[in-house]
Amino acid sequence: MSHNPRLRHPKFREKLMSAEDAAMLIAPGAVIGMSGFTGSGYPKAVPQALAKRIEDEHAAGRPFKVSIWTGASTGPELDGALAKADGIEFRLPYNSDPIARERINSGQMQYFDMHLSQVAPMAWMGFLGKLDTAVIEISGVTEDGALIPSSSIGNNKTWLEQADKIILEVNRWQSDALDGMHDIYYGTALPPHRVPIPLIKPDDRIGQAHFNVDPDKIVAVVETDGPDRNAPFSPPDAVAEAIAAHIIDFLENEVKQGRIPRGLLPLQSGVGNVPNAVMAGLIEAPFDQMTAFTEVIQDGMLDMIEAGSLRMASATAFSLSPEKAEYFNDNAQFFRDKLIMRPQEISNHPELVRRLGCIAMNGLIEADIYGNVNSTQVMGSRIQNGIGGSGDFARNGYVSIFMTPSVAKGGKISAIVPMAAHVDHIAQDVQVIVTEQGLADLRGLSPRQRAEKIITNCAHPAYRDMLRDYYERAKKGSFGGHAPNLLGEALSWHERFVQSRSMLPD
Repeated sequence: MSHNPRLRHPKFREKLMSAEDAAMLIAPGAVIGMSGFTGSGYPKAVPQALAKRIEDEHAAGRPFKVSIWTGASTGPELDGALAKADGIEFRLPYNSDPIARERINSGQMQYFDMHLSQVAPMAWMGFLGKLDTAVIEISGVTEDGALIPSSSIGNNKTWLEQADKIILEVNRWQSDALDGMHDIYYGTALPPHRVPIPLIKPDDRIGQAHFNVDPDKIVAVVETDGPDRNAPFSPPDAVAEAIAAHIIDFLENEVKQGRIPRGLLPLQSGVGNVPNAVMAGLIEAPFDQMTAFTEVIQDGMLDMIEAGSLRMASATAFSLSPEKAEYFNDNAQFFRDKLIMRPQEISNHPELVRRLGCIAMNGLIEADIYGNVNSTQVMGSRIQNGIGGSGDFARNGYVSIFMTPSVAKGGKISAIVPMAAHVDHIAQDVQVIVTEQGLADLRGLSPRQRAEKIITNCAHPAYRDMLRDYYERAKKGSFGGHAPNLLGEALSWHERFVQSRSMLPD
């Protein structure tokens, strides 16, 4: 019998077993809802044991694949292990694992890339099919049998309620101080029974600290002690710092014009080195008592909280470098009353994003001269990661900002192109585009006005004249139009890269 102090209910201790035994409870073809969001709070042991079982079944000539639903991305012990074992038939709603990405792009794994706010409602509506098993990492069980969440919430509430059977991983690595940091709201419903969500400010608490669970659905409890595997962040380089400076100048002007308060509106930020550079720049910016209503809490936000520039942050998960994750665990008590973790159907809820007036800041792969943004597919066909929550915030935020270095692959790819090879965010949802070259405020501009501004302000010098030439010829072409394009060469830059590995002409 375990003496783990995190298992404070006897009925859960009775279900203790090894990860290998727990994996035997998952049937071939099962649809599994797993915890995890941006590399935090995902199960580590059971997926690896399941991957080993799948490899053994395949070696014996018995096909074995499962479908995986999560909150967002996970870690190598889950997506990586199962993809390497060729064990995933279908995946949603977001993936960042390189092995799984290759399986998806080769057609060996089916993948549904979807807005993160829509996952739980679509699951409840039955659009996604039946959920067989939930595998959820938690940080503990209370005396009355409630589950203490781990370092991400994601869709865990929905998986726990919908799955026929539940496997829990209790991870001792997660900080004890997480208990009380979560706000699990059980007031959502399907039409026609929906009611307003009573959240007025980012720091409102509207739910409860723990998950409810039917103990009769628990079929296994596995003890683990392993870290989340978030990717490290690089120190901001000159390009990232220039992008951050342009954004901060823009926000300072918005305050000066009286369009937003001096403490700004709630911040939302995508994940990565450039967004972290923006967070670092905001520490020194002349804004007071900022807040965040976002998907993920990353390194820069913890730094902002410690510096006193960010008063609080609301999110559904952490996305920390390994060093910052250890630092957070050691200092979680300090951050405890400054962070609120919510289900992603609340953290990404379009109505809340619009009502709170979030400042949405997200990355892109490419934007065309009219402001249509591709954030998911390289050369129009190869998935990179997924749309994540960027669409939830871009369409509904008070202002939507998209940022990127102006070139990639050592200058062989331009982030500004004549026509985006794939569009995730239509021009109507894109208000500001920023590169290290400058910022284009597109609000209220026609397509032709947008093209002039994007080419002048955002394009890299190596591509700027090429874009101007394309645009001028498109305007004079036989078809002309509201947003002029030369259809015969609109995607020629992408074709050139596919053929020669550079968008630049020979």
